[in-house]
Amino acid sequence: MKMKPTITVADNGNLQIHIPMLIRRMRGRKTVIAPQALDGEITGAQEPVQSAVLQALGRAFSWADILESGQIKSISELARTLDVDGSYVARILKLTTLAPDIVEALINGEEPNGLSLAKLTQTFPEDWAEQRRQFGFATD
Repeated sequence: MKMKPTITVADNGNLQIHIPMLIRRMRGRKTVIAPQALDGEITGAQEPVQSAVLQALGRAFSWADILESGQIKSISELARTLDVDGSYVARILKLTTLAPDIVEALINGEEPNGLSLAKLTQTFPEDWAEQRRQFGFATD
């Protein structure tokens, strides 16, 4: 049975619009799944990308470039320049040590369910195979 949107005219002349949808929690956010996606008509529909994760990755690599170029000499100087806490800058910069395939998956919105920026900025191993296991990317 296909779920289709319907428009009807109520007794008082008002239009009633019914749009069947499903609201699901995905990666800690509520997501509306449209009728076409429920029916499977949009087979290649991409799931939404976490903008907070993408912003953090962008900041991390941008800040790393600034530090590596010598424009700013230290993390504490960068934090003062940005008017943020030094520990925040350090946590975000650590994202530059993620395995390249994890970064690519994050950019493409293909991270495992439940993986959030909060989890990514907690302590994680330097070893890429260990990172994959910890964050749920392991392909054992």
